[in-house]
Amino acid sequence: MGGHISFFNSVENYVDKAAAFTDIPRGLIEQIKACNLVLQIRFPVRVGNDYEVIEAYRVQHSHHRLPTKGGIRYAESVDQDEVMALAALMSYKCALVDVPFGGAKGGIKINPAKYTTEQLQGITRRYTAELVKKNFIGPGIDVPAPDYGTGPREMAWILDTYQALRHGEIDSIACVTGKPVTQNGIRGRAEATGRGVFYGLRECISHEEDMKKIGLTKGIAGKTMVVQGLGNVGSNTALISQTEGDVKIIGIAEREGSIYNPNGIDVEKLLAFRKETGSIMGFPGSTALENNLAALELECDILVPAALENQITVANAHRIKAKIIAEAANGPVTADADPILLQKGIIILPDFYINAGGVTVSYFEWLKNLSHHRFGRLENRFHHNQFDGIISKVEELTGKSINVRERDFLTRGGTEIELVNSGLEDTMITAYQQIRETMKQHPDIPDIRTAAFVCSLKKIASDYISMGIFP
Repeated sequence: MGGHISFFNSVENYVDKAAAFTDIPRGLIEQIKACNLVLQIRFPVRVGNDYEVIEAYRVQHSHHRLPTKGGIRYAESVDQDEVMALAALMSYKCALVDVPFGGAKGGIKINPAKYTTEQLQGITRRYTAELVKKNFIGPGIDVPAPDYGTGPREMAWILDTYQALRHGEIDSIACVTGKPVTQNGIRGRAEATGRGVFYGLRECISHEEDMKKIGLTKGIAGKTMVVQGLGNVGSNTALISQTEGDVKIIGIAEREGSIYNPNGIDVEKLLAFRKETGSIMGFPGSTALENNLAALELECDILVPAALENQITVANAHRIKAKIIAEAANGPVTADADPILLQKGIIILPDFYINAGGVTVSYFEWLKNLSHHRFGRLENRFHHNQFDGIISKVEELTGKSINVRERDFLTRGGTEIELVNSGLEDTMITAYQQIRETMKQHPDIPDIRTAAFVCSLKKIASDYISMGIFP
């Protein structure tokens, strides 16, 4: 956290820096920055023959749009400042990608590895009950999602607890997202953040004039990438970049260390190897680096820190050789390391833009839950029959026919996963174009992060003004 400055203060500093490029009144900026509601919870949980007092939080940062939205993380690092900072970033993230939510975040201060499944279930259900009691959860109030240390299993427990306490509420399944697909979740949610990172990178690298400045050619194919963290986000970013973008993954860092192979690492094989051996070290064809932070300093086109915050600091920023940094994790670059990297001409795609894929697909899941039917169900067959009719007419008029495989391909309606991915792709491309447009309008904006904050602030401010709170 760069010396004495807290995570929340560093987010506030970014906002202040961006506010200077807008004409939003100072009082309104202060309102946008403030956390509207902070819930600090303590509750007892039985562990073995003893009781343990669990510390937990839920922060609703901004109510300019409802419900508020944000993940719940289970980690020993959880404290009020971190949860407030992450909630604030969620507000700016949702505004940036035009997802109509205010920002929120939750956290439970535990190391999930130290508890049995039953104990974790007890902790999750008790936490949910506290949120229900205080009216801090609901489809129109505050909608949690998975984050570091949680996943679909925990979201299913939250849903079940909520439904038990709010019996008969018609939209209750929309009280939480990131649920298992069988429990009213949505296809594509698990890999959404990683896929969003890929779409954002691809869009950034598609602008020739921007790439010329950093000595790269346009187009993502063939670019070299180093990924730190093989959790949900890192592994999906690496897999999708490799399979769909033809990116060469040359370095991977994890808790146990980091590996390097200039000819490329097959991510799918590496993930299978790690599942089997419990480590990435010793992967065939790879060279071990001296420690797990060493991979960050490799020469590469794209660096993807997808682990935790504060990975690139004043201590190592001057040794970073990547041309583009995609902040797949929240806050991997400290506020005081930022200027060092920018001075080196590195493009930083900020966390609240590049990892917005998760909240975007969570929004689609929430819409699906409120509409009570899956995407594609109503129109899929209709489109198939419509396209089929067009092709039959063309065949009749030309006297030529096409084979069954081609016909199937041309007449298909979109499946849920295809519709979700296309919505995500559109979101990431549109948001990046808005950021670039802002930079063109204000040539004095120094970097993408500031431009992205300017976009978010303008949208949130216009919401407040249209509510009549700030005339």
